[in-house]
Amino acid sequence: MNMLVLRNPMPPDPVVLIPGFMADARSFMPQIARLGADRPVVLLSPGLGDSVEKIAADLAPHLPPQFALVAHGLGGNIAIEILRKRPGAVTRVALISTDPLPDTPQVAAAREALLVAAKTGHLAACMEQMLPTTALHDAPWRDEVMALVLDMAENLGPIQFQRHLRVLQRRPDQQKTLRKVHVPTMIIAGESDTLVPRRRAEFLAAMMPQGCLEMIPEAGHLPQLEQPEAVTKVLQTFLAGRLPTLMLR
Repeated sequence: MNMLVLRNPMPPDPVVLIPGFMADARSFMPQIARLGADRPVVLLSPGLGDSVEKIAADLAPHLPPQFALVAHGLGGNIAIEILRKRPGAVTRVALISTDPLPDTPQVAAAREALLVAAKTGHLAACMEQMLPTTALHDAPWRDEVMALVLDMAENLGPIQFQRHLRVLQRRPDQQKTLRKVHVPTMIIAGESDTLVPRRRAEFLAAMMPQGCLEMIPEAGHLPQLEQPEAVTKVLQTFLAGRLPTLMLR
């Protein structure tokens, strides 16, 4: 007698979210609700370290055995370090508005003035320099997104600002690691982003063996907040294992 045995499908891998510079869970709030309906979601704060290496080491005990990674901006640099340290644990990775190249000496030196300003009560002005309004798409919701950015920064405070700025200044050149990443990789970028423009996003996607690129229209440096439905749809498609729209191969 033939028997048909029905097996429950394997549960999807958890997705680990890492916010960017001076951001908290709210920077991924539209995605947390939707992605969490299908899989476990783990949100990790960039923490208290002053280098991507130190932060990645601090986060390691909180990571599942296997997981997908989704990270924004500075969180993307931390995600790349996690890929370097635990390549076998990451099943796929999505990097949003992430620059894998280090600060030039000139840029790193210029950031020193912001460290002083943040200590003396000028955090809002410092944030405006780090994320100017022009880095977001010129849309009716831009002021609302910028207000959230400032509120997240004020909640984290000037000491965390100084830590995050040090991490940016000291972040390594991560090209070597990225060229060895043999997992499906989605690079997401806003078409209006002036901080990580399209050419840099294309460069990042092209260097990765399984890299692909998704440009988000009418979005800048924070596409997950500027166009939350579009970014969530891209992530759902990618995490489900379906083919991306643009392969740079």
